[in-house]
Amino acid sequence: MTKPLLNRVAVVTGASRGIGRAAALALAEAGAHIVALARTQGALESLDDEIRARGSSATLVPVNMKDFEALDRLGAAIHERWGKLDILLGNAGILGELAPITHIDQAVWDEVMAINVTANYRLIRSLDPLLRASDAGRAIFVSSGAAHKATAYWGPYSVSKAALEALVRTYAAETVTTPLKVMLVNPGPLRTNMRRAAMPGEDPLTLKTPDDLAPHILALALPSWAETGKIWDFREARVLTPQMPA
Repeated sequence: MTKPLLNRVAVVTGASRGIGRAAALALAEAGAHIVALARTQGALESLDDEIRARGSSATLVPVNMKDFEALDRLGAAIHERWGKLDILLGNAGILGELAPITHIDQAVWDEVMAINVTANYRLIRSLDPLLRASDAGRAIFVSSGAAHKATAYWGPYSVSKAALEALVRTYAAETVTTPLKVMLVNPGPLRTNMRRAAMPGEDPLTLKTPDDLAPHILALALPSWAETGKIWDFREARVLTPQMPA
């Protein structure tokens, strides 16, 4: 089997379950060394076992994404060990609370913004020089259709994903003349813990899984990927170009 990501290094946030775990395994099977970030040590160790079974290797980083200083240190540690970073998958995110905006506690709002938006800004700031040092740097961030729908009661999550998309598209515009490619992914409804929390009455067997999405994330991470500043929409199975409002 060919290993198109052999000798490449990939940071994956929220790597212990769901989309992050499935993507980490797909990247590892393609040959990448995985720098896996998640809060739970035990879940990371389980991921490490599976990565090793696929013939690859991992560096485990137990971290809360609100620990911004730790994200800054991550860049320094990667620079010291590898001198570059080939792939960043910003996947970690939280739903927050589904409620009217006027009922959302400040602490809930702050946590959703910290993890879904600010942590990704800190990662970009920390890892950008390393991504530029790669001959084919790839930065991929997981968004949501909620960024565009402004559905009632989804305020914090919807606002955070809209902000994430603006952040990532700005970064793409600032790196458009470099080899770095920056993409968003809209996974649509998948069989994940977050989806279960948001839609408790939904039959999960009607949904696709993170394993179904993972090969598409892998495609975005390949050196051959040529698009930047756009959205890979899993439900439509195509690249979408963000449009200005009418």
